[in-house]
Amino acid sequence: MLSVIIPAYNEGEHVRENLIKIAAVLEGAGIDFELVPVNDGSPDNTGDEIAKAAEGDPRIRPVSYEKNRGKGGAIKEGIAHAEGEVIGFIDADLDISPDHLLTYWNAMNEQHADVVIGSKMHKDSKLDYPPARKLFSLGYFVLLKILFGLKLKDTQTGIKLYKADLIKGIVPKLKVKGYAFDIEILALAAQQKAVIIEMPVEVNYTRAESFSRIRVSDIVKMFTDTIAIWWNIKVVKKYNQK
Repeated sequence: MLSVIIPAYNEGEHVRENLIKIAAVLEGAGIDFELVPVNDGSPDNTGDEIAKAAEGDPRIRPVSYEKNRGKGGAIKEGIAHAEGEVIGFIDADLDISPDHLLTYWNAMNEQHADVVIGSKMHKDSKLDYPPARKLFSLGYFVLLKILFGLKLKDTQTGIKLYKADLIKGIVPKLKVKGYAFDIEILALAAQQKAVIIEMPVEVNYTRAESFSRIRVSDIVKMFTDTIAIWWNIKVVKKYNQK
C-alpha cells in the first residue's frame, strides 16, 4: 500500500478539492492507497475542510493538532500514522500534479529504489515559477553540494517516495522540524547506502503568492538548520550516537 502524507497549513481554500483529486488519480491507477492529510496547527478552516474530504472515504485519514510544528514536524507526525509499505509526501497546494505519484511509484518498483525524489534540476523537468525561487533553489543546491557532497541535484522539491522501513528507521533520529528536514532525511538515507533516484518534475504555481508565503524567517531558519545538520553528521557524528 502507498501512504501519501499531505502537510497542510492555511490551505482551507483548496485542501478539500485537492485531496479528492489525489484520491481520484490513485484510484484510477488501481493503486492500494491511503491519504494522511496533516493539519499543521492552521488557524483557518483547514482542519474542517480535511474532515469534510474524509467523510465517507476511509482511505483519507486526517491528522490534526493545534500548535504549528513546521512542515518537517507535520510530515514526521504523518509518518507515525502511515501504514503503507511505501510512504510518499506531496504538498497540499498541488503545485506539483498528483500524476507524478504514479510515475514515481512505477520507477521505484522498476528500478528497485529505496527513495524516489522529484528534482527541479533534472534535464526533463518543466518549471513555471518565479525567478526569485529559481535563484534561491540554485543557491541552496550549491550550499548542499559544498556541505554534504551528495550526488543529488535537488533535495527540496515537494514530492518524494520512501520505502516505509527505511524512513521509519530514520524518523526517530530527526532533529529538524522546518523546511530543512528534507536534507536531513536524505543525508541519513545516503549514509545507509539507500538507492536514491531523481525524477523529472513539472511545477506550476497555482497561486501568485506561492513564494511570498515563505517568510524571511523561514529561509533563515532553513539555512541555520542546514548548518546544524552538517555539524551533527560531519563533525560530531551525533546521529551515530546511541
